[in-house]
Amino acid sequence: MSYYIAMAVSRLACLLPSALCEVIGRFLGEIAWPLIPPKRKKMAMDNIKRCLQTDDKEARRIAKASTVRFGPMLMEVLRFPVIKKRMAEYVTIEGLEHLKEGLSLGGGIVIAAAHSGNWELMGGALAQNGIPLVGVAMKQKSADSDRFINEYRALIGMHITYKTGVREMFDFLGKGWAIGLIMDQDTNKHDGIVLNFFGEPTNTTPGAASMARFRDVPLYSAFMHRLPDGTHKLIVGERIEVPHTADKKGDIRKATQVINDRIEEHVRRYPEEWFWLHDRWKSIREEF
Repeated sequence: MSYYIAMAVSRLACLLPSALCEVIGRFLGEIAWPLIPPKRKKMAMDNIKRCLQTDDKEARRIAKASTVRFGPMLMEVLRFPVIKKRMAEYVTIEGLEHLKEGLSLGGGIVIAAAHSGNWELMGGALAQNGIPLVGVAMKQKSADSDRFINEYRALIGMHITYKTGVREMFDFLGKGWAIGLIMDQDTNKHDGIVLNFFGEPTNTTPGAASMARFRDVPLYSAFMHRLPDGTHKLIVGERIEVPHTADKKGDIRKATQVINDRIEEHVRRYPEEWFWLHDRWKSIREEF
């Protein structure tokens, strides 16, 4: 039932002007903020204060802005059928030539991204600009929600596979596709490596660097930034060098640290756009 409700709301959102959808989105975000559990808010604010060296007032402002932005982001996802047709009006890409250069080598590329800005729109922007992209997603708990979001991701040009579909990812790499991985979430002790992030020991997933090294393909970072006028800039960084020495673990650590550094640099520049409500250091506290 929730799938059909989402589809109906999407059709309505597609009929409304983008400016009105922006207002509605911000209103929804403002409503959501008071509903966040106090414990979750405190965790986010504590991390902001520690990482950015801010006071309570500024930490609260950033935490709230980081939450409220999900309202406009939701409205944009609902309007994917409209946005797809006019992607150039919504997203400009800085550094697209880096990705095209990597793809020209014929072996595919790996893109390391983060939960900053509207990351759902990023895949569509790349796909609509000639980058064949496989988005690696986490399966939603609700089957209806999972069906809806994956259909809309496919609608704007992405091929979606789940995190468990490692063989499929390598198959697409071999066909010259780009594999997009979100690299800023906590993981368990078994799957992660501890590196530096905001001056803190941080459990980090090595997937992007490991995949790029294994197949010897180019690795890049890419982040979304929302501009004041409601449009977006997708910022693609220069190629990240992945060493290929006898020290495999060391090679992966070095490249993954560069990814962490680039994510940190972007978050410091646009702190309101990162997902601070995610408990980034949970495994460090509980498992290490």
